[in-house]
Amino acid sequence: MIVYPEIIAVREYCRNLRHSGKKIGFVPTMGYLHEGHLSLVRVAKAETDAVAVSIYVNPMQFGPNEDLQKYPRDLERDLALLEKVETDLVFVPSEEMMNSPPSDIRVVPHALSQTLCGKFRPGHFEGVVTVVTKLFNIIQPQRAYFGQKDAQQCIIIQQLVKDLNFDIEIVVCPIIRENDGLAKSSRNVYLSSQERQEAPVLYQALQLGEKMIREGEKKRDKIIGRMKEMVYHLPTCTRVDYIEVVDAETLQPLVEIKGKILIALAVYIGKTRLIDNSVVTI
Repeated sequence: MIVYPEIIAVREYCRNLRHSGKKIGFVPTMGYLHEGHLSLVRVAKAETDAVAVSIYVNPMQFGPNEDLQKYPRDLERDLALLEKVETDLVFVPSEEMMNSPPSDIRVVPHALSQTLCGKFRPGHFEGVVTVVTKLFNIIQPQRAYFGQKDAQQCIIIQQLVKDLNFDIEIVVCPIIRENDGLAKSSRNVYLSSQERQEAPVLYQALQLGEKMIREGEKKRDKIIGRMKEMVYHLPTCTRVDYIEVVDAETLQPLVEIKGKILIALAVYIGKTRLIDNSVVTI
């Protein structure tokens, strides 16, 4: 496994791989890796010839009152995990390397970023797609791998690739969960023992919504209402940003329950904002 902090070295390494006819799979991360990240690497290993992983905590996607400074970091641990799954290249740029001098150019998504998390985290997806665009241009992979847990991010990046004509296939992989259903997340380490015990109710609420849809419920408000009842009863729930039932491609609220449906939520358990989702096709 090769670890590079410099853009020039990474570009040269990836250029040589492409020139030798090898297909590159790319997994962008913010570090503090868990099984969700490692599952993406394993899929990329199975489908491509060489896997590149980036570790970069992107300040552009954090709001002024969000958790940039306390976001968990452990590079030594991350590198050991990536070594175990036989990662070929790890790109670990510094903030100075990625944004010096401060960039005057931003990639700004529009309609897809105005709903769900975008309503509550202004500028977040602008920061995400700007840095992902930079990473795509540095690595130039043939495939890039993302987790379904960040469903809105995945849809926006798929649109980014389409609209800006990147020659990259976006592969979205299933959510990896703990045994009790909680979606794996780097932020789960923030949860107290009681909060961790109650957090799986979020997944149970998604399962309830999915069950209601599969059993023929057509009223969106009724589905959301039943899910909210479950979540609001949590003693450690301090805030609900949204619980939504939307079209899985446009992210707009459904007038009629049909087609490919995204059930999504963003809920604060204590001080920790957790997101999760489920996709149902009718």
